[in-house]
Amino acid sequence: MDTDFRGQVSAWFVVSQQNDDVDDNVGLRYIPELGLNFPLNEDLAIDAEVAANGYWSSQEDENGDQADVDLYRLWLRVAASQYEIRGGLQKIDFGSAVLLRPLMWFDRVDPRDPLGLTEGVYGLLGRYYFLNNANIWIWGLWGNDEPKGWETLAAHEDRPEYGGRIQSPFLDGEIALGVHHREVDTDDLNLLDDDDGSFPENRLGLDGKWDAGIGFWFESVVVHQQSDAIPIQNQKFLTIGLDYTFDIGNGLNAIGENLWVSASEELDTFDETASFSAMSINYPVGLLDSASAIFYYDWDNKEVYRFGSWERRYDNWQFHLMGFWNPDVLQIYTSDRADTLFAGKGVQLLIVFNH
Repeated sequence: MDTDFRGQVSAWFVVSQQNDDVDDNVGLRYIPELGLNFPLNEDLAIDAEVAANGYWSSQEDENGDQADVDLYRLWLRVAASQYEIRGGLQKIDFGSAVLLRPLMWFDRVDPRDPLGLTEGVYGLLGRYYFLNNANIWIWGLWGNDEPKGWETLAAHEDRPEYGGRIQSPFLDGEIALGVHHREVDTDDLNLLDDDDGSFPENRLGLDGKWDAGIGFWFESVVVHQQSDAIPIQNQKFLTIGLDYTFDIGNGLNAIGENLWVSASEELDTFDETASFSAMSINYPVGLLDSASAIFYYDWDNKEVYRFGSWERRYDNWQFHLMGFWNPDVLQIYTSDRADTLFAGKGVQLLIVFNH
């Protein structure tokens, strides 16, 4: 048996202005991870990972001091050269989009977060990889009683969620089709008087990605909620994106995406209800430093989200100096994590040590 113990310590300090109030926030986080590996033969192994997420933060507003320790990952996997089966608390993510992701079904990774933190989901995931780079995913989730991804209502914790995804090479790129089914918990919705505590929701996702000098991708999702008590039962999401690395200095990479959202009574209509545009720029200044910026524009509310970062990396250390200028009430990438501090205007210093 092989063991691997590692961890990440991060400390942050934020000064921000929101609703004409100036606040500061200081915090610490430690994520220890233990990895175990049991080789069975040349082609088959069992491995596992357990990780915790402990943090403390202090803020001047009514939130005051906050501290907590949660289980972050806990899974066991059987893996061979062409398949794997993983069960437990894990991260499940897929799709082609980068900044505005309709297929953000099970995670809440904010592209502005240098640590890429997200809560996991409890479930069983199986993947099979074909020799032509096609692959199939099948999953079943259970006991996840908090909203995940873009969800506003959680799944019923006593009823399973299940779905799958197939991805295949297509025209010098790749294309994928995914489905997911869950029962939405309606206990907090008083308007639903004739239901049994839940209603079914089905999702269909289609995405693809190609690179012909300029990278191009799309990501689309249709969500149907089957309940007569909800007037708008259908939602559609479509993101189209491009990226290109310009031959400027060390190479300037730019990514642009646009997301259209529709909510309608009929499944076959697309009535736009919201639209977001996003752009990301990244430039490697040298061997140790890089600069990046991310912008979002909310076309319906006429609001701009601005984010800039300077990063320096050593072997085990990372230093991030970040500035943001956003609306006081966020419409994208909202989360209840203690370090989600991008509302309003401010600066943040993040120091990370990996061991």
